[in-house]
Amino acid sequence: MADNIRLEIVTPEKRVVSEDVQIVMAPGSEGEFGVLDGHTPFLTALKVGMVRFKDADGKECGVFVSGGFAEALADRVTILAESAERRRDIDVERAKAAMERAEKRLNGDRNEIDEVRAKAALARAIHRLSAVETR
Repeated sequence: MADNIRLEIVTPEKRVVSEDVQIVMAPGSEGEFGVLDGHTPFLTALKVGMVRFKDADGKECGVFVSGGFAEALADRVTILAESAERRRDIDVERAKAAMERAEKRLNGDRNEIDEVRAKAALARAIHRLSAVETR
């Protein structure tokens, strides 16, 4: 059986995860990737989505990330995220309100909004809500 690897997920404000895990699955810019012990090193940008991992005891865990970068080494994965929340910490009502605000902006006067930002906000809200629904 493979050894565990170290997973670090940090944001500019805090360390969200710092623990030994069995496997890490993350939303890379070119598609989802997985890392086990002994993986070939690489660096990639991340998309909005869920970083899933099995902790040292085999329990499935998840952290929502809104972009950033991941570095995989043979014995560790370090994720530098713009923002990150453990699945259990996601505020469903806040995510629903954010989704409604973004939808309202996109359905309103297109000349008065930053469409790219509104679409990004909508995508974040949708991913956060889907993270909670897939518990």
